[in-house]
Amino acid sequence: MIVCVCHRVSDRDIARHVRAGMGFDDIQFELGVATQCGRCEGCARDVVAQCSATNPVAAIQLASAITESRAWNSSQVSAQA
Repeated sequence: MIVCVCHRVSDRDIARHVRAGMGFDDIQFELGVATQCGRCEGCARDVVAQCSATNPVAAIQLASAITESRAWNSSQVSAQA
């Protein structure tokens, strides 16, 4: 799933960088996440947090969190209008 539309960064890209030992600030610098419009910062931070070694089931938890988020619901409403 694309997390940052401005820089076309997916959750897989972020997860790969987390597994390489990078934190959010490093990933932000490397990939440009949350450096343009900033709307993806919360989701990107959630992906980083959930992809840590202490929480290996990030994809399952992230999917439910995203579909319940306000940003997801507002984009659904916009698409229908």
